Amino acid sequence: MKKHNFSAGPSILPQEVFQKAADAILDFNGMGLSILEISHRSKEFVAVMDEARAIVKRLMNLGDDYEVLYLQGGASLQFLMVPFNLLTTDGKAAYTDTGTWAAGAIKEAKKLGNVDVVASSKESNYIYIPKDFTVGSEYDYFHCTSNNTIFGTQMKEFPKVDTLMVCDMSSDIFSRQIDFSQFDLIYAGAQKNMGPAGATLVVVKKSILGKTGRTIPTYLDYAVHIDKESMSNTPPVFAVYASYLTLKHLEENGGIAAAEAKNNAKAKLLYDEIDRNPNFQGVAAVEDRSFMNVTFTLTDESKKEAFDAAWKAAGISGLNGHRSVGGYRASIYNAMPIESVQVLVDVMKSI
Repeated sequence: MKKHNFSAGPSILPQEVFQKAADAILDFNGMGLSILEISHRSKEFVAVMDEARAIVKRLMNLGDDYEVLYLQGGASLQFLMVPFNLLTTDGKAAYTDTGTWAAGAIKEAKKLGNVDVVASSKESNYIYIPKDFTVGSEYDYFHCTSNNTIFGTQMKEFPKVDTLMVCDMSSDIFSRQIDFSQFDLIYAGAQKNMGPAGATLVVVKKSILGKTGRTIPTYLDYAVHIDKESMSNTPPVFAVYASYLTLKHLEENGGIAAAEAKNNAKAKLLYDEIDRNPNFQGVAAVEDRSFMNVTFTLTDESKKEAFDAAWKAAGISGLNGHRSVGGYRASIYNAMPIESVQVLVDVMKSI
């Protein structure tokens, strides 16, 4: 039986993507070669890279003023690449601290220059999204994290700022309709909604680059990767291909609007049970609950053994919460079918 995979990432992908990716490992496009062994300079893979970049702009409804890159190093490398490319030598950046990964981005940016944390929910163990703050033109850019995987919070709206807007969308990209043009730079690790670990998506407005006055190491320079069309070095070929398949699947099945409707239904089903069932309670503030990562705990820890045995017996995997929060975390990314969420809800009802 296929497991019901609630892992926070690497995570579930569409079954159709798994099948096509598996076929390509044995024989890619009838070449008699595996996708794992073809040259990244071959016309066959160049076509994949070109379409993988183009489909992002179609899904986001962005024009030619934006460039799409597939890089490596995960979102963690972007914590450093963003300030290298946007923070001027005598300037400062504004960040919100809404979780572990936001804090990681702040830590790296501080190594390069001046950073102001304009809002934080750290004092409450990140159970809410701070909202009462302003960001003026004195900052080179503002950085936020749209969804906090560990703590189960999500930005429902984005602030209006008088500077560049940068967002780490690693764990909710392509899950809901957003005006992506409000952002000057978006980055995301692929291993949640896009594909397997190994590729990192960057969407950047070209006009914002080259203004920091600093020398940027070659690999950390977005302009270099734009010039080389994401092939400044050997790209993560398989991860890019699987991401292309995932985005193609998304586009062919109603796009982001259809995904959002399904995600809303899944989240409602699970949160309704958490709120209805006296054995469980949600972790995140209700108004900031993530529709990607649902965090909850038992109200009576004496039932933990029985609950754990029940969900494991039902074929559920990856439900344990992060050690920073405890309890449980159900990650319900785009590819998670509502039938799997129903299996979890049925188990919760049985306790």
